[in-house]
Amino acid sequence: MRKDVRILLVGEPKVGKTSLIMSLVSEEFPDEVPLRAEEITIPADVTPERVPTHIVDYSEAEQSDEQLYQEISKANVICIVYSVNNKKSIEKVTSHWIPLINDRTDKDSRVPLILVGNKSDLVEHSSMETILPIMNQYQDIETCVECSAKNLKNISELFYYAQKAVLHPTGPLYCPEEKELKPSCIKALTRIFKVSDLDNDGILNDNELNFFQRTCFNTPLAPQALEDVKNVVRRNMTDGVKDNGLTLKGFLFLHTLFIQRGRHETTWTVLRRFGYDDDLELTQEYLFPMIKIPPDCTTELNHNAYLFLQSVFDKHDKDRDCALSPDEVKDLFKVFPYMPWGPDVNNTVCTNDQGWITYQGYLSQWTLTTYLDVQRSLEYLGYLGYSIIYEQESQAAAMTVTRNKRIDLQKKQTQRSVFRCNVLGARGSGKSGFLQAFLGRNLQRQRQIREDHKSFYAISTTYVYGQEKYLLLHEVIPDFDFLSEADLACDVVCLVYDVNNPRSFEYCAKVYKQYFIDSKTPCVVIAAKSDLHEVRQHYSLSPHEFCRKHKLHPPQPVHVQLHRRTQQRHLHQTHHHGHVSLQPAQPLSDHAVPANTQPASQGGTGVSAWKLKLHDLLFVQHKVNS
Repeated sequence: MRKDVRILLVGEPKVGKTSLIMSLVSEEFPDEVPLRAEEITIPADVTPERVPTHIVDYSEAEQSDEQLYQEISKANVICIVYSVNNKKSIEKVTSHWIPLINDRTDKDSRVPLILVGNKSDLVEHSSMETILPIMNQYQDIETCVECSAKNLKNISELFYYAQKAVLHPTGPLYCPEEKELKPSCIKALTRIFKVSDLDNDGILNDNELNFFQRTCFNTPLAPQALEDVKNVVRRNMTDGVKDNGLTLKGFLFLHTLFIQRGRHETTWTVLRRFGYDDDLELTQEYLFPMIKIPPDCTTELNHNAYLFLQSVFDKHDKDRDCALSPDEVKDLFKVFPYMPWGPDVNNTVCTNDQGWITYQGYLSQWTLTTYLDVQRSLEYLGYLGYSIIYEQESQAAAMTVTRNKRIDLQKKQTQRSVFRCNVLGARGSGKSGFLQAFLGRNLQRQRQIREDHKSFYAISTTYVYGQEKYLLLHEVIPDFDFLSEADLACDVVCLVYDVNNPRSFEYCAKVYKQYFIDSKTPCVVIAAKSDLHEVRQHYSLSPHEFCRKHKLHPPQPVHVQLHRRTQQRHLHQTHHHGHVSLQPAQPLSDHAVPANTQPASQGGTGVSAWKLKLHDLLFVQHKVNS
């Protein structure tokens, strides 16, 4: 909402513009009226909307055309004053003033107009019969007020309506000719309805209506008041109330009724509470609240955020199979202006046998987005209405900014929940297969992935010291001559080479020696495609000799199984090594995982073993605290 309102009064000489302003200020008709009143400012605490209001007079005798044009460009609302007993001043409204104002304002952001019929004390008839056709002709005219500066009739109302025309404009909401809400208003109110429909059954029950009422107006509705509202809808439409709850059609009808009865402020209060600006777009302040992230810190979702996302999942998992079908995903994102998840997401997280995103995969994708792009995560939570449903100041309340990684290493303790592993290797070395195996996908499944659906990330959960943690793999596009800070900034590095390609290991060796030999980032060497014939690598040292020389773990053999049946003997392996007990990933809450969900340890031989080594390198450096 605007922080102040600027009202400009224009019109023919002697129609009483200056008298109106002076009568408002002094609350009495002035004995002497100057040619032009000085600009006055009404403080916020004495205006109905609690917004400072500037009132500006115009005098043809004292001001040039250029000064008038400047004032028109600065005005938020313009009152065109005419005298109800002067026919010529009424004719000038359409022949001069409205064309002049339209010529000096942008067509896409026209300033609202109010027609003011002054000197009503001098006539016994109303001018409304003459004015109504003008109002119907020009959409920019908000209303018409007849008043009298002499006897103070409707003076306060005039300036209240002017202020209201700025703060609660009709234009963006309603089309008077069609007598219906505009499409942009329907779109915004539909999102608000869906966010408020907490159980996603297509109606707002009494609890949801009361929560909505408290959220927008800070007070619940009494049971009888709720019934009265529904009865108004019932009397006007057949499908506005269903199962004693308000449908979307009924919700939209109520707002149409508010506007038709001049209660625009009710609809605007709702829209602004849900983050909308005067153009019915979600504000930048709402979508992207301030959050400070110091260097070497990461961003994670906190407990309340996961609870909220769990409720969103439950709300849209109609068949209760603990996975989101394509239609359920589409329904979930109806409150977004665009589809945020592409087909690559299904190749980034765990899915079931049908390729649908599981509950674990759903939370993993949110975790990934928050870690990589916290602003995007804030935006998404804004569309879902997190701050409204959880009654928080903003979505920033859903975020945890972790402690500087260097402090964690010094103290050998961390409370982080997300750990990043960058996967490097020459082209064709098996990095993509490695990521998909991490998600439990065999070679047959991997071959079905289209090139344009490929993902360079894979994320899933695992347990460390009995606590659930996220492990994020990122496939780095090979460019030995230039690895960016983002390519190097991670918790651990996997160097992947193809045992069947004699030139594959050389890339890993060179990358390690140039970028990681003196760094504190732990490294694991992965011998990919270990089911194929191992050939001698064209490098001065064999992979095993290289690892021994640089005090790295021996290369971890990994290959992806062709069929799922050959994987089964690897599924129930539990590895114990050092301080780590690594079990297959489980979901965050007590959600049951259906039988056809793929565990993260299922992709191929050696996957669990390299994960064990990875966890050793990550967590032996520091204990993991809850």
